Amino acid sequence: MKNIAVIPGSFDPITLGHLDIIKRSAVLFDVVHVSVLNNASKQGFFTIEERIEMISEAVKDIPNVEVEYFQGLLVDYCNKVGAKQIVRGLRAVSDFEYEMQLTSMNKKLDDDLETLYMMTNNQYSFISSSMTKDVAKYGGDVSSIVPPNVELALKQKYAEINRRP
Repeated sequence: MKNIAVIPGSFDPITLGHLDIIKRSAVLFDVVHVSVLNNASKQGFFTIEERIEMISEAVKDIPNVEVEYFQGLLVDYCNKVGAKQIVRGLRAVSDFEYEMQLTSMNKKLDDDLETLYMMTNNQYSFISSSMTKDVAKYGGDVSSIVPPNVELALKQKYAEINRRP
């Protein structure tokens, strides 16, 4: 039986902090599903398809990582792919309260699921997708916080936005 984990998130866009968690999880599990969700409470900057493409490119050299879209309950998705573990990255203590609420609800819905928290590498602890987009929006250098393909996608997206009347 394979040891399967799910790393859910909006990944809008994926950062090196996300990639750090994915790479470290890929060492611990036989299969890691990076599961892209559409957060209804946030307006997406990149489409789901663009996010999946960027993530797939960033993880192409990690053979046991699969990138997919899902909607609905995370526990249902985990059951569908045979995962018994959810991996969540933590940047700081401030992330924990929200994560604990999610974990408690998931545990209530499916007592067999375990959530594992992984602290991101200190060099990435300040990075968020929102902050990354803000820096890129004003022409700041994001090359040290996102994969090269994401840096290019951010530049292209903002150039396209700035061309609009």
